[in-house]
Amino acid sequence: MKKIGLITITYNSAQVIEPFLQCVLRQTHVNFILYIIDNISSDSTLEIIKKHKDNRIKIISNTENVGVAKGNNQGIQKALEDDCDELLIINNDVEFEDTLLEKLSNQLAILNGSMIAPKMMYYPETNLIWWAGTKFKERKGCMTNHIGIQQEDKGQFDTIEKMDYAPTCCVLLKKEVIFDIGEFDEKYFAYYDDTDFFYRIYKQGKHQLYYYPFVQFYHKVGGLSNMKKGNAKKFKFNDFYIHLFTRNHVYYLRKQHNLYAWINIIYFFFRMNVRFLFSGKYHLNFKTFWLLNTSCFRGMVL
Repeated sequence: MKKIGLITITYNSAQVIEPFLQCVLRQTHVNFILYIIDNISSDSTLEIIKKHKDNRIKIISNTENVGVAKGNNQGIQKALEDDCDELLIINNDVEFEDTLLEKLSNQLAILNGSMIAPKMMYYPETNLIWWAGTKFKERKGCMTNHIGIQQEDKGQFDTIEKMDYAPTCCVLLKKEVIFDIGEFDEKYFAYYDDTDFFYRIYKQGKHQLYYYPFVQFYHKVGGLSNMKKGNAKKFKFNDFYIHLFTRNHVYYLRKQHNLYAWINIIYFFFRMNVRFLFSGKYHLNFKTFWLLNTSCFRGMVL
């Protein structure tokens, strides 16, 4: 039985952490270690975790919010130190069936692949697809458009397929991927760090990712960002999101170093400013205009 290191990052995750822990501890594949990297939660997240007296749970408590990319790297380093054979990068705003680890690990061996990710459904709309694969398109800057998003699941994506990208809210990978590709780029802090990671894998061409639809997995979209119901749209237009999303979008494209990427940077810059001028969601103020454009510039020099 493979030893699997589960890596998850908490930040004020009290609303979602208990159901996640219950799912993990019910797994039929019992040879695992759960690494919880806490980015200085100020709610009851850690108290909830510590109620579970299971020696397979290891907590890494940071003294500051180091972000998603560095948090994942901390977990990866600990898992490799503990000689884990496979790594599961996973959000904690998710719920899943008891055989998730068993199915993914077994199927990865059967396919002789390096990475595998399940079909991901919205929660609580459990028959609505959130992710059923992603293929990179270089002409469009290798963005991560989700196949099947917001479609009712009628089995139309129930075929195991090779893919280029999977969200790191759930992806199982062999440790050799890290040895060959390296860890997450910590300059991102959050957003696009997983896109960058899979783009590097895609360009190297040595490791194959598979999409596996035959396991139940549900994503409470927005839970890791601590977004309460009804606040998701508001979150997308706050300064933190605007800055990181804009900066990292440009940084990710710049790192590709090709003509299509530069065309997409120019297109993104003009589209961003046009949206600002004509969308009331940004409240049309100079502060937001300045933030958009300075963030774009920072992405060019990051």
